[in-house]
Amino acid sequence: MPRYGRLGAALAALTLLTGLVGATPASAAPTTSLASAVLTYPTAGGTAVSVNDVIQASLKTGTNATFYNSTSGSTGVRCAASTFSAKVLTNPTAPGTATESLTAQSFTSCTTNIFGTTGVQSVAVNNLPYATSVTSAGVVTISGTATAPIQSTVVLSSLLGTITCVYRTSTNKLVGTASNATNSITFTNQPLTKFSGPSLCFGTAYFTATYSPIRDTSKTGSPAVYVNAS
Repeated sequence: MPRYGRLGAALAALTLLTGLVGATPASAAPTTSLASAVLTYPTAGGTAVSVNDVIQASLKTGTNATFYNSTSGSTGVRCAASTFSAKVLTNPTAPGTATESLTAQSFTSCTTNIFGTTGVQSVAVNNLPYATSVTSAGVVTISGTATAPIQSTVVLSSLLGTITCVYRTSTNKLVGTASNATNSITFTNQPLTKFSGPSLCFGTAYFTATYSPIRDTSKTGSPAVYVNAS
């Protein structure tokens, strides 16, 4: 679940044709460019992130992950802490698409201002791991399957007791944007539709969160990870 750039190098070779006087003069071989991988560290156009490396991030400082009742509303559940962890599966030469497996995602320190509720017991992401892809254009897509759909379960305390709201996406995908400028991945108003739960659960909850900085925790010092266009 993202300062992702350009690596260039030129190689020149001189080939001499040996033989009699009057042989064809030496000529220079063409220049060859070495392209970046889609994911690099610790800079754009840096070293390719290795397959099986673990990429992790928490919420951008000063922001919250929110599940609100509309794209412009402020009623719903707000979490002050959230983290994700993903394992890199492929990291081809850019332009291209890197693939990952989202193995963990958590939401904690959550509060609610939904009428009739008094607190948040838990917000859980179900059916992990999810397939994840990152394109050179910075498009991040999280995908579920028919047997393991993208699903989140929100357990709330209410005046009438505990209520459980289960949400799924209608497309079985969540789409975000990776930014090298802020070393982040942002999900904005991603719709989650109620799968089960009482009337206090929103029919649609819109998920918004920004994770930054994105880091390769398999490398010493957990360097920042970037997406490269070429």
